[in-house]
Amino acid sequence: MEIKTLTSDISVSDQITPEDITALKAAGFRTIICNRPDGEGPNQPTFDDITKAAQNVGIKTLYLPVITGMLADADVIEFGRALAALPAPVLAYCRSGTRSATLWALEQAKTHPRADILTTAKAAGYDLTGVVR
Repeated sequence: MEIKTLTSDISVSDQITPEDITALKAAGFRTIICNRPDGEGPNQPTFDDITKAAQNVGIKTLYLPVITGMLADADVIEFGRALAALPAPVLAYCRSGTRSATLWALEQAKTHPRADILTTAKAAGYDLTGVVR
C-alpha cells in the first residue's frame, strides 16, 4: 500500500488489504472508498473483506467501483457526494490509485482551476493532463 496525499481531506492508494486497516486507522483515516471492482485481479481482497476489517476499528467504507477506462459522469457525481457526506480524512483506492485520483480531479474541476488540480495530482505522482480538460 502506497498512500499519496492529495489534500488534507483525501488521499489515494493502490490496492489495500484487510491487514492494512490498522495502519490506516493509526494514520487517522475515517473513511475508505473502494473504486476497484471486486474480482478485477487475482488475489485481490474483496470489498467485504476490507469492510469487515474497517468496521472493527470504526472506519466507514463505501463501494464505488469504476471499470478502467469506463469512468462516467455519474461516478464523479457520486464520488463528490461521498466526499461531502462521509467523515474525512478519506482514503480512496483502486489498483494503482489512478482511478481514485481521476475521480477526485474531475470532481474538483467544478470549483477549482485546472492548473491547481493538475499540480496537486502531479505532486502526488499522477499525471492527469490527459483527463482534466
